[in-house]
Amino acid sequence: MAGEKWSKEQTIVAFNLYCKIPFNKVTSSHPEIQRISIILGRSPSSLSMKMGNFGSFDPELKKRGIVGLTNASKLDKEVWDEFNSNWAELAYQSELLIAEFSHKGIEEMTHIDFSDMPIGKERESIVKTRVNQNFFRTAILSSYNNSCCITGLNIQELLIASHIKPWSIDKENRLNPRNGICLNPLHDKAFDRGYITITQDYRVKVSELIGLEIGNESLKKFFTDFDNIKITLPDKFTPDLSFLDFHSRNIFKY
Repeated sequence: MAGEKWSKEQTIVAFNLYCKIPFNKVTSSHPEIQRISIILGRSPSSLSMKMGNFGSFDPELKKRGIVGLTNASKLDKEVWDEFNSNWAELAYQSELLIAEFSHKGIEEMTHIDFSDMPIGKERESIVKTRVNQNFFRTAILSSYNNSCCITGLNIQELLIASHIKPWSIDKENRLNPRNGICLNPLHDKAFDRGYITITQDYRVKVSELIGLEIGNESLKKFFTDFDNIKITLPDKFTPDLSFLDFHSRNIFKY
């Protein structure tokens, strides 16, 4: 298929992969890029270059001096804009396309256990929700290079893709990677309950109220030692300041 124009469906799959692989690891030798390139009928170098094109649209990357490739097409920009305005739908659609290109069902491709689910429309809804949650987790952990942005913990099984603006409050941004941060379970729970927040300059802020809940030794070890430190920023999808502002104003315990 060398020399043929990229279809929109192929480009959407490339963007899906862009979300799942750390930006500094996008190379033609990456195993997942090689696997997806086969099902798309493209070369690994062509796919990695297509993924690099998307980096040129990210304003947060540009602020940090990271630039993508400069030969992005009109279609690349179209796909970028569509995802950034409709994550909830296009995240799932991109997973479906990968399954279709692979000639497999979505349940088989995602390796998610659906054995406990009912059949019919209820099952379809649950499948979509779980596939989307898996996409969000993969995108967040990828962006943070599989490390907690506060402690640096890098055991993948112990990491959580935390929503900044809660899932229950903002339906439109449930799958937006800029509404997520990578945390360990303890700080995820503290963030969710408002005992810590992240400020507009990406620093951890610890609530004074947490000292009323736990002992001094644990307080210092797990919380006050991290107060005012700057989080490790992701390679892409830097947290949206408006989401951080919402968390600080509405969830953080002053």
